Amino acid sequence: MSIWLGKDPLILASQSRARLALLANAGIAFEAIPADINERAVQKDSGLSAPGEIAKLLAREKALWVSQRHPGRVVVGADQTLALGSRLFSKPDGRAAAAEQLRLLAGNSHELHAAFAVARDGKILFADVSIAEMTMRSLSESAIETYLDQAGDAVTTSVGAYQLEGLGVHLFERIEGDHFTILGLPLLPLLTFLRSERLLDF
Repeated sequence: MSIWLGKDPLILASQSRARLALLANAGIAFEAIPADINERAVQKDSGLSAPGEIAKLLAREKALWVSQRHPGRVVVGADQTLALGSRLFSKPDGRAAAAEQLRLLAGNSHELHAAFAVARDGKILFADVSIAEMTMRSLSESAIETYLDQAGDAVTTSVGAYQLEGLGVHLFERIEGDHFTILGLPLLPLLTFLRSERLLDF
């Protein structure tokens, strides 16, 4: 049973398993239609350097791209950036890159900036960004190798080479922030906006 009141299902401009699960568990009828944009090119062309602004820009661009191709539909775009001080991380492109990211993050605190944007007919209706602070425990080379062995290819699907909802939880000693932000979709402000638009049953 869905609590979604829209004439058509919500569109999520993402194929992230974590984001899909969050919306499904919240009882929202939706379909996933990922945006076909070059995220790194968009980021470079923007000239932005603040991680939260980059995440919001990419969430907006994803929502706009899909909404322009699906008239009348409500579309949610989302993005997440990881910042260790002034250094920004992207998804590792292989095991060696994942190991290097873990070496840099181990024993330090980093920030996850998760943004979402809601669009309809090529116009942004609402956008927001949330931050979580993640403190990774110190990791030996042996621990990193064991984690990479156990986690497998999943380490290349998430920035920072971890998924908190999986084996990545073992890497951390402290987390400060919203669980939904960590998973890449700040769900509470999104639900608040959807309720304000009378798109949810309660």
